Amino acid sequence: MRRILFMLGLLAMAVTASAQNNPYDLDDECYELFLQADNLAGKDGFKDAGDALIHTALLKQDAKAQVIYYVCKLKDIIKRPYNLPADAAPDVVQAAFENRSKEVLAAQEELKSMSIKMGYEQYFYYSYTLTKNFFYNNGKQLQAVDIVREMREIAIQQDSEYGIWYSAMEMASIYKALRDYKTTRRYLAILLDEFKKTDNPTIKRQGLTPYYIDYADTFLPGSDSSKFYIDLAVEEEKMELDIVRVDFAYTRYYAAKGDKANYMVYRDKCYDSPYLGNVYGGASVLIDCLDQLFEGKLDWKQVAKLSVSRQKVLDKAAEAIGDIQTANRLKDICIADTELFLTTTNELHLEEMEARMGKARLEADLAEKNHIVEVTTVVISVLIIVIFMVVITALLHNIRNLQKTNERVRQADEAKTRFVQNMSHEVRTPLNAIVGFSQLLSLPDGSFPPEEKEEFAGHIVNNTKMLTMLLDDILNASAMDKGNYKITYGEGECSFICHSSISSSEHRLQSGVKMLYVVPADTRLTFRTDPQRVQQILINMLTNACKHTPSGEIRLGWTASGSYVDFFVEDTGPGVPADKAEAIFDRFTKLNDFVQGTGLGLSICREIADKMGGRVYLDTTYTSGARFVLSLPLNPPA
Repeated sequence: MRRILFMLGLLAMAVTASAQNNPYDLDDECYELFLQADNLAGKDGFKDAGDALIHTALLKQDAKAQVIYYVCKLKDIIKRPYNLPADAAPDVVQAAFENRSKEVLAAQEELKSMSIKMGYEQYFYYSYTLTKNFFYNNGKQLQAVDIVREMREIAIQQDSEYGIWYSAMEMASIYKALRDYKTTRRYLAILLDEFKKTDNPTIKRQGLTPYYIDYADTFLPGSDSSKFYIDLAVEEEKMELDIVRVDFAYTRYYAAKGDKANYMVYRDKCYDSPYLGNVYGGASVLIDCLDQLFEGKLDWKQVAKLSVSRQKVLDKAAEAIGDIQTANRLKDICIADTELFLTTTNELHLEEMEARMGKARLEADLAEKNHIVEVTTVVISVLIIVIFMVVITALLHNIRNLQKTNERVRQADEAKTRFVQNMSHEVRTPLNAIVGFSQLLSLPDGSFPPEEKEEFAGHIVNNTKMLTMLLDDILNASAMDKGNYKITYGEGECSFICHSSISSSEHRLQSGVKMLYVVPADTRLTFRTDPQRVQQILINMLTNACKHTPSGEIRLGWTASGSYVDFFVEDTGPGVPADKAEAIFDRFTKLNDFVQGTGLGLSICREIADKMGGRVYLDTTYTSGARFVLSLPLNPPA
């Protein structure tokens, strides 16, 4: 019945529309020329079509057609191809983008000016949407946000009902794209409030169903909050497209609840509509995956085609029907997608921030933000300078020492290549995290709750410690090469050294992994050694075990026999092939390039042990993972 009534309404609208010249209420000739110009935007032939449109609009004195000409002109500049060669240098590409940006902003100013002059407010604000889309689609997300904020500030200053409503819609749209759902809800609430209290006919024609559906999408699939806003969307349906939006929303909701019967009802309604693909691209792929899930034969190739929001619907559905294995796999996919999105977004934001650092407005903006952004930027800059100065010094020193034979030169070249590749990744990863979370902390108050800000600050601290650890490894290696590494002997107690090492390392454990101290029969043993250097070696060995142990446990203990005490670190990780037992102690050597680290840790451990009259080695007889041993004399020579 709901569809029949709407079809009758659409038929009535079609009859009415047929009596009108066009939906834009333009002069008929101007309307035809507008369609041609709009279709040719960004293509050859636009200039002639645009000239014909503006000439006729002036001749006919059609004010709206004159404004729409400038809309088409802005679209043409935005869509026009750059025509750069595929191998164009990055600076050439950047220069082309900057020139295009100036053209876009100039065309926007023309459209804004003409909109005000002719009294068409909606096109004044629409110019911001087109410009925002240009910058967002070119990876300038921060600039896109700035453009929408500027539009909102102007609307508030002018006390424009339409502007306040429209800018709230655009703010909600861009924050939803950035997956900041809390801020999205805030602007959707403003939009809905403005809609309810206004009599503006342009606003009232829009209807509320799409915005209630957007509101529902900011909550977890299958949640009560999601259902509440879908129910509100039903009450506001005005056209066939609204019905499609609601039916697809209920399809996702009932799937996430594991309610197959209701899911099938709304699924069939979606398939009955000829507009599903127009409103929701790829909706049929999600429905196919949900059908497969309920039948117990999910096609993971199709799952890979879904956006993360739709993968979350599948995840909740799998969880609701008790398919925990599938739900866990989907969660892993969603987490990986989110991490990739955050990393990519942070890198884009970092590039934007670097490009804008020299501008006075940005500096003034940053001065008003959280102080941690400034401190972090200074720390990062100093760390980068120090790290690369030390790296260059260490590399030059190693290369000079390895020039005695051709073979040693070749080995030095390979070591240098591996080190540069490792450092590029190792420094960039925590650096991206520090800058990204710092930028999140710099957003306006209310963007995130206090507990999330505290979590962001924790991430910044952890990644700063990671950078410090990388720097320490390089400094230690450099000190040993120069002969500046000192061993200071004193009294060391084994249990105290082990407990201290565990306290300094256990925060690096992966989720679910335990770190244990294996207490020997004789729990107290004091011997002559350098306790700090022993602890440094054990921490390095424990950290190495944490990186390579995704599950199970890590054990630290010691035994004494004869004139030696042997400290050992055992883990339940994948272990080390016997033929690599010595290679792993070479500088810059890593068996797994995807694991954090410089490849210096084990090499440093062995060199420190040698200086103390002992040795570090891999116990190849241990088969349950990896077992590293530090063997030290109880009475080293003076």
